[in-house]
This record gives sequence, structure tokens and C-alpha cells, in this order.
Amino acid sequence: MLTVIATLNVQAGKEDALVAGMQKMIAHVQANEPGTLTYTLHRSAADPTTFVVYEVYADQAAFATHGASEPMQEFFKLAGGIMAGPPSILMYETVAAVQR
Repeated sequence: MLTVIATLNVQAGKEDALVAGMQKMIAHVQANEPGTLTYTLHRSAADPTTFVVYEVYADQAAFATHGASEPMQEFFKLAGGIMAGPPSILMYETVAAVQR
């Protein structure tokens, strides 16, 4: 499995736009990406302009499918106008896990 942790910092006042864009993305993932095992948006409790997307993919192919999707390309366009800087993208390979 492949885990991605993306930290997104948005411009103050643009938080709702990010949430709306991510809700659209989450609906797409749920309906169309069986290889995306987890796709969760989190907001910082300390800073409402900081968000983390926690993503788990079955494999590299599932990650590639997600990245190439039309909704992801639309989200990139949205993000370009609301981000306060570049995102931080960290990728991890699962070495041990408990799944329930």
C-alpha cells in the first residue's frame, strides 16, 4: 500500500472553497476509485487555513489513476487560486498495519 499525506495551506477566507472542492473530490473517489482505500480531509485545530489530506492507495497504479482523473485536474485548477503556498506532499510505503 502507498500512503500520501498532503498538507495544504489556503489563503485566509478561502477555506470554504477548499472544503467544497475536496468534498467534490471525495465523492468522485468514493464512486470511481476502488483502489483508493482511504481519502480523508482534516483541518488543523490550531489554524483553520491548514488542511491535511490523508490518502491510502492499494498500489502505485491506484495512485496514478487518482492523479490522472479529471476531478483531480479540476481540483489543481481550484487550488492554484486559493493556496497560500505550495503543498507539502509526503509519500510512504506501508510496512506494517492493523486494519479493522
